[in-house]
Amino acid sequence: MSKAKPAKSAQSTKTGKSTRGARSTTGAVVPAASPAAGDNGPAIDIGISDKDRGKIAKELSKFLADSYTLYLKTHNFHWNITGPMFNSLHAMFMTQYTEQWQALDEIAERIRALGFNAPGSYGEFIKLASIKEEPGATEAPDWREMVRQLVIGNEAVCRTARKVLDVADDADDAPTEDLATQRLQTHEKYAWMLRSLLQ
Repeated sequence: MSKAKPAKSAQSTKTGKSTRGARSTTGAVVPAASPAAGDNGPAIDIGISDKDRGKIAKELSKFLADSYTLYLKTHNFHWNITGPMFNSLHAMFMTQYTEQWQALDEIAERIRALGFNAPGSYGEFIKLASIKEEPGATEAPDWREMVRQLVIGNEAVCRTARKVLDVADDADDAPTEDLATQRLQTHEKYAWMLRSLLQ
């Protein structure tokens, strides 16, 4: 069995500027390896190649971005819900965004455990997410449109989770597979519950 190569870290350019966390030439967000060059500590050797860890971290970053955007949208709708469904949806949205908030940390920490930095800014999330943001202060949809958007958002998170599952399965990364499977079960359930309100 060959020993895994140490993770490639950000290097300084000829100008002396660090390339850590640099964007690709296409403007996509690419997770930076951690620790960076010059950091002390052993290289990561968890039985998954550097290349596979990078692929998994990339998909997990998209998953984190979609999960965060859905969390924010759900919280937004909790604050701004009006109409005859106010009491039930206000409570339902709170239950969902509270659970989603806890899951964000698990996803980010899995990226870190794989040796990469987790995205953590609105700018990064916007570039990585497949879910569109929804304004709150300037306008708010009616309750039916809120529910419709949350069905679509939960299903988008499911699709992103399945991409994570695919790359994790290829690399025999059981912890990431387990995380993605748990999140799939939760978001499929949320999508079903929300869709039922519209039927």
